[in-house]
Amino acid sequence: MHNRRHFLKALGLLAAAPMLNAQGAASKDASSVQRLYRDATVIDGNLVIDFDEQGLSADAIAAIRRSGLTAFKNSIAGAQGSYTDALQEIKDLLGLIAHHPDLLMQIQSADDLTLAKRSGRTGIIFSFEASSVLEGKLERIEEFSGHGVRVMQLCYNLPSPFASGVLSPQPSSGLTALGREAVARMNALGVSIDLSHADAKSSLDAIRVSKRPVLITHAGCRAVYAHPRNKADQELRAVAQSGGVVGIYDLPYLSAGPAQQDLSIYLAHLTHALTVCGEDHVGIGSDSILTGFDTSPASMASYLQTVAARKAAGIGAPGEERPPYVVGLNRSDRCEVIANGLLGKGYPPSVVDKVLGANFARGFRETWTSSGAA
Repeated sequence: MHNRRHFLKALGLLAAAPMLNAQGAASKDASSVQRLYRDATVIDGNLVIDFDEQGLSADAIAAIRRSGLTAFKNSIAGAQGSYTDALQEIKDLLGLIAHHPDLLMQIQSADDLTLAKRSGRTGIIFSFEASSVLEGKLERIEEFSGHGVRVMQLCYNLPSPFASGVLSPQPSSGLTALGREAVARMNALGVSIDLSHADAKSSLDAIRVSKRPVLITHAGCRAVYAHPRNKADQELRAVAQSGGVVGIYDLPYLSAGPAQQDLSIYLAHLTHALTVCGEDHVGIGSDSILTGFDTSPASMASYLQTVAARKAAGIGAPGEERPPYVVGLNRSDRCEVIANGLLGKGYPPSVVDKVLGANFARGFRETWTSSGAA
């Protein structure tokens, strides 16, 4: 089961999680935090929302409204989805948006982010986690760009025709010749390049040949906890130097465990990224479901079955057995909790505003303009 939305459904990420208290950060004045959050452009670099043929449940609608999100990037067709899978999920998402026109809108340009904020709707940015949907065909990049897919990755954990993922045998061959052509095509078409699942050599190769900023929309920092999905400082700096943005995720790869990762661990990764990358190049990329992870025993049993299937397919990263949520962030308004945490650590509101979404908005604006040279 490789469809991203269905994968997360199998993980048991459907029920709205209890409203947990934030941990590990000094509380700031609630009204000032709420005011900052209300005025900010809030963008999550990787989230998923679950729905069916009837659209969104009442709980999901309430969660979206409570989230305060201006927009979120939604991964389409999962880790190993096909071309046909991607087309179907795009159709499904467009149908969802049409079903809830006062709540949702598709984001296809930087101006759409402004419109979403002004209109009080939540924008959905279409993206790909894996390159399998392209099936090695460069012309598919232009085709999917025409469908409004604005962010694409070159690989998912394992080698692809374009690049090597974080679980690829090392030493890596890095970006392939076809991968260099893909980078050039994405640059020309105004598609953001996402290196979240690419290994270090592929990432540095892609940054070197890209003529536009590149993104790591959801990852952690290897200096805080050494894990294949976390990025070394060299990669973080290179993304920042390209003008790009690094989003920090909520996944179990933030710490060794066995205790569930909490807000203090999340903030350790976020503040390390701010130190290495600078305040203009860090954001939030939860890589979770908007409504939160269902922690019930039945949900955990389903989750562990899916983890086993991912491991058997060779795409599962070490440590996935621990549930994919951060204590204190297992809620739809997780970004507001993060804002409060950063303020509690002494970061000024101007920096918090950038992390909440201004950095991703700027990064998207600088990569979503077509040069017409594809």
